[in-house]
Amino acid sequence: MRHNRDEKRFDKTYSHLRCMLANMTNDVFNTGRIKTTTPRAKVLRRYVEKMITLGKDGTVPARRRAMAFLRDKNVVTKLFNDIAPQYKERNGGYTRILKLGVRPGDNAEMSFIELVEGAAQLAEAKPKAAKKTAAKAKPAASKAAAAKPAKKAAPKKAEAETAEKKEPAKRTRKAKAAPESE
Repeated sequence: MRHNRDEKRFDKTYSHLRCMLANMTNDVFNTGRIKTTTPRAKVLRRYVEKMITLGKDGTVPARRRAMAFLRDKNVVTKLFNDIAPQYKERNGGYTRILKLGVRPGDNAEMSFIELVEGAAQLAEAKPKAAKKTAAKAKPAASKAAAAKPAKKAAPKKAEAETAEKKEPAKRTRKAKAAPESE
């Protein structure tokens, strides 16, 4: 019986459950939203909101508690520096669950869990900006890189051909042994 047990276990051991929820929490902070089953999203909401509350506190002990759960320094830094300050005036309700319907394979209820307000926009805006700058830099660099090696490649081939004409190809042991055995 489940008397006075308020945590869903999803038929997993405690350690597996904790790691799964930590990984899903990392993904929510990295991407701003994830797609998962509705019961998992409802359990995950507690952990995401607790981490944001720790981020709003901003103290070193709070950072250590977040690090103990999330185990990813980059995510903890992003949480404390970027995400939590956007919720300074908000007293809770940092996440939203949007139901999507059922999954075709096993008929499981699916939903999105996402950060509300500006944090979701922050998570979406940064990767797009990085991709745009990388895309602009790559064509210019690739054109320059393609032009320079093409000019240098021709002289090397010419030098190799002249070197072969001057010196006959060296015979290897196998090449020496083959004519002698005939």
